[in-house]
Amino acid sequence: MLETPHVIVGAAIATHVVNPALAIPLAFASHFILEKVPHWNPHLNSETEKYGRPSKQSTYIVIADVITSLALGGYVASRAIPDWGHTATILAACFAAVLPDILEGPYFFLNMRSEIIKKWIKFQKSIQVDIPIIPGLITQVITVLLAFWWIFS
Repeated sequence: MLETPHVIVGAAIATHVVNPALAIPLAFASHFILEKVPHWNPHLNSETEKYGRPSKQSTYIVIADVITSLALGGYVASRAIPDWGHTATILAACFAAVLPDILEGPYFFLNMRSEIIKKWIKFQKSIQVDIPIIPGLITQVITVLLAFWWIFS
């Protein structure tokens, strides 16, 4: 799944679960639940295996997705200001929700090929439900819209 749905779901959790000791682990756990939602994402692993690195197109998609997730997560967190504790909880939950994917970044983009990261990638791949691009992006848009609905309700 792209990072944006993970971030927005993490933000939604922290918006309603204000206790950071609960919100942050729930946001982290949400990552694995969302991986079971049928979705599409760039095939960084297969491209890296085939070409030694992700394609330029996939890299551009990742960059755009990260920028979008930072902007939207920052927006949701900014709504909690002046409660800086709640703002920090939302930001931490956003980070926790994408942490499993962040751990893969060095493998794909910094050429750090450790066995631990390879095993992590294999695990993540084993729980993902990949589908073609159009329906896979639609499920992610629906996920983001539902999370925003929850945030604003």
